[in-house]
Order: sequence, then C-alpha cells, then structure tokens
Amino acid sequence: MSRDPDRLVLFTDAVVAIAVTLLVLPLVDVVPEAVHEHRRSVEVVTGHLPQIWAFTLSFVVITRLWFVHHRVFEHVGGYTRGLMALNTGWLFAVVVLPFPTQMVASYPGDDRFTVMLYIGNVLVATAFQAGLTVLSYRDPDIASKTDPAEIGSVRGALSAVALLGLSLAVVAVFPGVSYLALLLLFLSKPVSRIWSHAGL
Repeated sequence: MSRDPDRLVLFTDAVVAIAVTLLVLPLVDVVPEAVHEHRRSVEVVTGHLPQIWAFTLSFVVITRLWFVHHRVFEHVGGYTRGLMALNTGWLFAVVVLPFPTQMVASYPGDDRFTVMLYIGNVLVATAFQAGLTVLSYRDPDIASKTDPAEIGSVRGALSAVALLGLSLAVVAVFPGVSYLALLLLFLSKPVSRIWSHAGL
C-alpha cells in the first residue's frame, strides 16, 4: 500500500543531519589536544590539514547526495516497501561515509585502498539513489500524480553511477589520480545528453 512519504523524508533528513555532524567531531577533538601539548593556536589548523580536507570533501559529498535525494522525493507521491528498502540502503551508505572519511584523513592520497573504499562508498550511495529515481519514474504507486519524474532525471542518475564506476576503475589502474577521479562527475550532463540523442 502506498502512503504519504513525508514521514520517510523527515526520518531521512534527520539521519543525514547526524551523519554530517559526525564528520566534524574528529576536528573538535584536536583543539583540547593542541592546548594540552602547548601548541600555538594556528597549529590547530596547519597541523591538521588532511583532516580538514577530509571533512570538507565528505561534507560536500553528503550535501550533494542529500540535494539530489530531495529532488527525487519532489516527484514522489507515495512509498512502497521497495522504495523503503532502497532508501534504507542509501541511508546506510551515507551513515557509513564518516568511516572512510577518517581513513582519508589518516592515509596519504596515493593510498589506493583508501581512495577506492571512499569512492566505492559514494558509488553505493549513488547507486541506491539511482534506484530511487528509477522507481519513482516507473512505479505509478510511487510517482506523484501532479509532478511525476521525467526521463531526464533517470538518465542523470544512471550517468552518475556510470561515471563513479569509471572513477573507481581509473583509481584501480592509476592510483596517483587519487580523489581527482571524482571530477569525472562533472561529465554527468554531457553523458546524459549523449544517452538522450541515442534514444535511451
């Protein structure tokens, strides 16, 4: 039975807010450590640049995932067990992200396993998000009656999954590329247009 999705959206937003908050906690801990070790205040920042980089990267990633999730649910008028399962998988991937984030802060950028774990985590979240997009487009019990999803959103979601998969492959072969492989996501719109011209 389909139901109003507002409760599901509110729960999802709350979990995402907690995940974002968890990202900053390791940075908060470095302040009393620096004071205890009698380091200068500027060293709180200069001595923890990898942690700040990791926090910034994951904050942008989670915020971007949440923006897209929000756009998906603008076209959702009800929810089913299938939608709840996909949304739970998406939440799991988002909640796990602080773990590889801490690894990003602790290991150098050319550590292939860390980079692949991080991009793989983002890929899983994006794949679940694509599943939500496809389901909201194809299932009449989920699609909004007044503002249904369009095929363009499906192309965009699948393009993001494909490009993240390509990013993972690039890092596997060329670990020195590191997190710059994520810049391939900027090709999402051109790839979507190619699929459109191909009739897909």
